Amino acid sequence: MSLQEVQTLTGGQLSGADASFNGVSIDSRTLKAGELFIAISGENFNGNKFVSAAAEKHAAAAITTEKVDTELSTLLVEDSRIALGKLAACNRNLSEAKVIALTGSQGKTTVKEMTASILACCGEVLKTFGNLNNDFGAPLTLLKLEAKHQFAVIELGANAPGEIAYSSALAKPHIAHITNIAPTHLEGFGDLDGVARAKGEIWKSLDDDGIVVLNIDDAYGSQWMEKLKSRNFVSISALGKANADYKVAEMQFDDAIHSIFKLITPQGTIQINLPLPGQHNVANAIAAAALSMQAGATLDDVKQGLESMRSVDGRMKTISGLNNSILIDDSYNASPSSFMAAIDVLAQHEGSTIIAMGEMGELGDEAAQAHFDIGVYAKDKGINYLFGVGSLSESALSGFAGEGKISSDLEELGQYLKPMLNQQVKVLIKGSRSAGMDKLVQLLKAKGD
Repeated sequence: MSLQEVQTLTGGQLSGADASFNGVSIDSRTLKAGELFIAISGENFNGNKFVSAAAEKHAAAAITTEKVDTELSTLLVEDSRIALGKLAACNRNLSEAKVIALTGSQGKTTVKEMTASILACCGEVLKTFGNLNNDFGAPLTLLKLEAKHQFAVIELGANAPGEIAYSSALAKPHIAHITNIAPTHLEGFGDLDGVARAKGEIWKSLDDDGIVVLNIDDAYGSQWMEKLKSRNFVSISALGKANADYKVAEMQFDDAIHSIFKLITPQGTIQINLPLPGQHNVANAIAAAALSMQAGATLDDVKQGLESMRSVDGRMKTISGLNNSILIDDSYNASPSSFMAAIDVLAQHEGSTIIAMGEMGELGDEAAQAHFDIGVYAKDKGINYLFGVGSLSESALSGFAGEGKISSDLEELGQYLKPMLNQQVKVLIKGSRSAGMDKLVQLLKAKGD
């Protein structure tokens, strides 16, 4: 594509000669030679200041929101975020791939990975890389769509109303899914109904032939079923509800808390041996099965894709700790409901159980009570110790009303925990991304793991 074609698509003032580019980047640090650099600006950064760095990396051209002194050809636009989105939408419209979009409070990344694993048995798949699921990450993913891709699995995240509507309109999915609704990002959404409204924006991106995969186990499942009754939808239930199109039966867990269950679908029934811990991952698996089968996967594809899954770093990944202890690394993020699901997994350990807690972020006025409730839940589940960092973790320890300690930082917490670790101990390490609990994982994991 050329810069002049981008001007036709987005408008703006072209300076310098026309230039062709072979990719798009918004980060001068990872930009590759021949790519178009789009200068993104926000409250705390100004991408226009990095055009010179992009030039040093041999960028093909740049889109800016300010006039800059550079030898690169540039396109001056009013809003570079919108320009990025228009480029992404243009590339999406050229693709013949079957597009699946999913959002929700929890499980998005795991469902994305599971769905992509299943569809990889059927053809070439593009999936959201890492956690690039916001209004910058989703367009960048769509820009990677190529003629070879038969499927695209796009994860959509949001911190405020309108963000899902924007990114899902770019993705134009054939199939859409909301994993669940839980009290996350309440500072941006206000309350649980606000979360549901924001996530529900994804339905608006479907055309008349689009398919909804609906989780009827969720508290908003019945409400959405009524709202979407005139649309094409299939229902899923990890609780085995009789009216679900895709459901689970005869679920059991092995010694590693991995699940074995029968997956019942409109195409037949098959046994799945899922090598991931916890009942919540069974819910993730049935969602992935429904999404991929609606896109054309077979039962055998589902079995192969799910049984080849491995835990994603930071998401309920069991690793070896010091002195033959076991760590559950769930350090990537945390919300009240995901914390409770992780505690459920920890509680099945027969030895000594420890929670190493980082604060849960973006809970607004409910933060202290939410942390207190986690402590109460952990005590009710028979957890032996609760340790943490941060003032909100003190609320959790108050609710726990048992043995534990709040440290001033992760280094201190790590030093306190190390003498407690042995082969009878399992430690859940969890907190919001801002808590940086992955650093504690590094302090406590076995050398060489």
